Amino acid sequence: MSWEMVDEGWGRRASEFATLSEPANTREYLCVHQHLGVTQGDRLLDMACGAGLAIELAAIRGAVCAGIDASNRLVAVAQDRSPSADIRVGDMEALPWEDGSFDIVTSFRGIWGTTTKAVEEAHRVLRPGGKLAMTCWGNVGKSPGAWMMAPFQWATEEKVRHQADMVSLGRPGVGEAFLADQGFEVAERFEVPFCFEYPDPKTYARGLAATGPAYEAIQGIGEEEFLRRAEELASEHVREGLPLRGSVELFGYLATKP
Repeated sequence: MSWEMVDEGWGRRASEFATLSEPANTREYLCVHQHLGVTQGDRLLDMACGAGLAIELAAIRGAVCAGIDASNRLVAVAQDRSPSADIRVGDMEALPWEDGSFDIVTSFRGIWGTTTKAVEEAHRVLRPGGKLAMTCWGNVGKSPGAWMMAPFQWATEEKVRHQADMVSLGRPGVGEAFLADQGFEVAERFEVPFCFEYPDPKTYARGLAATGPAYEAIQGIGEEEFLRRAEELASEHVREGLPLRGSVELFGYLATKP
């Protein structure tokens, strides 16, 4: 799939993704920014920035932020959230910035095992001594919140296999080797807190349907059926007086450009 096609899945419900789904990522964003020590004046690029919440949080720490995403509708949300940031629609495998433009590059589950060129580009736009931080799913199937991602499996077998290839960087040693091959010095990976959280089954179904992997399932079974099944699934996990909540294993990698 070319990068121009990403908006079809991720951008179709950009506002719902930004308000119903992305807020659960806040723990992840804060954890990575803390590991990086993001501070006043850092020039930071977020690759596959989506609706831009991570950019907004980095700016609160004083960073001078830029971002890129393939979805023009998600970028519109990100620009609305951070009008002073340099946020562009484009291909993370062909970044429109000069060599050495940034002190920090981040990617929150945006770089995959299938996107080697994106890591090469991150290396290029970092100054010597600059840092790349990225996150990847760990063992989703054995995580307490695995059920919340089960609807992604309603896609075709081919698309499910492709999803598995994309998340391979979370396996022990794979992510470190992937980054080292592109010329980075890689620190030991660290665990990142992550959980999905929704007030009720209907909101869960709507929030999940706004994501790209869910769209792959929706293409096969239709949106109405996806929403019905997802709401039914979540109904089995309702806890009186508490939100739906499921933690999922997530890892972070911190790498330095020599």
